[in-house]
Order: sequence, then C-alpha cells, then structure tokens
Amino acid sequence: MQVSVFVPQYGVIEAISPAFRTFNTANEFLTAFGKAPVFNVEYVGLNEYVPANNGEYTVKTDRLLKDVSYTDLLIIPPTFGNTDTGIQANLAAIPCFKHLHQNGASLASLCIGAFLLAETGLLDGRKCSTHWAHVNEFREKYPKVEVEDGAVITEHDNIYSSGGASSLWNLILYLVEKFSDRETAVMISKYFALDIGRDSQSQFAIFRGQKNHGDLCIQKVQDYIEENYEDKIAIEDLVNLINVGRRTFERRFKDATNNSPVEYIQRVRIEAAKKFFEASRKNVTEVMYGVGYTDTKAFRDIFRKITGLTPIEYRNKFAKVATEV
Repeated sequence: MQVSVFVPQYGVIEAISPAFRTFNTANEFLTAFGKAPVFNVEYVGLNEYVPANNGEYTVKTDRLLKDVSYTDLLIIPPTFGNTDTGIQANLAAIPCFKHLHQNGASLASLCIGAFLLAETGLLDGRKCSTHWAHVNEFREKYPKVEVEDGAVITEHDNIYSSGGASSLWNLILYLVEKFSDRETAVMISKYFALDIGRDSQSQFAIFRGQKNHGDLCIQKVQDYIEENYEDKIAIEDLVNLINVGRRTFERRFKDATNNSPVEYIQRVRIEAAKKFFEASRKNVTEVMYGVGYTDTKAFRDIFRKITGLTPIEYRNKFAKVATEV
C-alpha cells in the first residue's frame, strides 16, 4: 500500500514526521509478527526541499507531488501559523489532491490540515474534524462543510480528518489498524505511549464565543451572558435586551454563534467551572453554585456532555493540586 505524506510549505514538523514514522514502524512490527510489511511510505511535496515550522526545519521529499499519479493514501498535515498564509503557500497542491482523489486515493487531513483539504471542495456536504480552536474560523471559511465540533476522528467515504494537535496520532493509529490489523495498532500505541481509545478532544477545548459575526445586538446579549452567568438568566430577559420577538431572537442568535441561547449559557458556565477547578481548591458543590447551577445532577450531566469528563474527573486531571471529595 502506497502512503504519501504531503510536506506542506511551512508545515508543522510535529505533524509531518509522525505519519511517516508510524507507518514505517508498523512495517517493523508486522515483520516481527512474521507478517509481510504493508506500507510503502514516502514524503511528497511541491519542492525537493520544503521548509517547516517557519523555516526552523527542512524536509527532503522523495517525490514531487506533481509527479505522483497514484497513491493509496495521502496524508495532509497542517501548516504553521496563519491558515490563510498556509493556504496561499500551498495553492499549487490543491489540484493535485483532487486529481489523486479522483484516481482512487484516500485523503486524510491532520489537525488544521483540514483547511487545505477543504480548499479542494471535496468536503462540501461532508463531515470534517479540525482543531477545536479553529472550528469557528473553519465554519466561516467553508460553510458547506459540516464540522464535528470536538471529534477526534471523522470518516466520510474515503476522506478522513482529525481533531487538534495530538489527535492526529489517533487518526494515524486508526489508519494503521484499518489498513493492516488491530494488533499492530495496539503495539504502536504502546510503543509511542499513546491513548488508542480517545474519541473526543472536548476535555481540552476552551470555549470562546463566536463574536466576529457582525450582529451587534447579539454581541450585546453574549456580553450580558458572560458578565452575568452566575445569575439566573431567562431567555425572555435576553430577548428584552434587544427588543425583538423570541423566535427572531433565537434564530439570529443561532445564526451568529452556532449555539442556541441555552447552549451558549451552558458553555459559558461550564467554561467558568473549568477555570475554577483548574485554579482553586473549591469543591464541586461550591463551583456548581458559583457558576449558576443549583441541581447537582443537571450540572454533572451538562459538564460531562460538554467536556467528556465528570466534574470530579476534570478537577483531578487538570487542577494544580488535585483534591478528594
């Protein structure tokens, strides 16, 4: 199986090398298990020598992308820094991605490599994952793509994408398992000390309300929620802030923020709770009341829905000094 790892102009070296290394390591384990190696791995790029991490590293490619007429799997790592700059630097690669996909290649983007993948138009009408911090930017730039907020891996037909940062390892392991076997993927996860089972990046996400939508009335409501999250907030109170009908308000709020008003309140409160758990010695009950909840079960359920962890699990994982209940 031919695996081509694209080396983008000014790519992220920490995302470029893992795929190359992992598929080659898979071959070593397969050989150790008495099986035939599966993967023929190569670096491909727009030039023979490609700078990475803003010029801190240089990667020598095995082939120029324009010379690759077929590959089974093309890996698309993220670019370094500003996404628009990364896209512009790699525009010449976009037609090649489309051509390879038309010739039967599977495509897999890592982290914000999803921006390069989306430039092909192949994600239109499909689902995609990307780094949680870039979800709003991605939605604005590619409104025809359905972003799975918080997902670690998304698969749609033979197009794959991963969430942020270390989530790329989960996708690489998934692809190793898919194209070789489970035993090899498990061995690699142990060898590199990786969590093969993680399916969400929600516990690492930081909620930043979408505010560059241009609707000043909705931004006024967002500011009010963020300043008064610890108080009881009724939807009618929010409606009255901008003097519109409730249905109109809810539609405008959803269009602007990608959240319903209730979801937005929940996410602001849970983000505040996360900060309390990380930086204070408050117990779960104190934090719950401090962010506007009075029902322990409701708080726990909403916290777990948003972060993927219970309040106690989150506190013990991220607090400066973990405490017992």
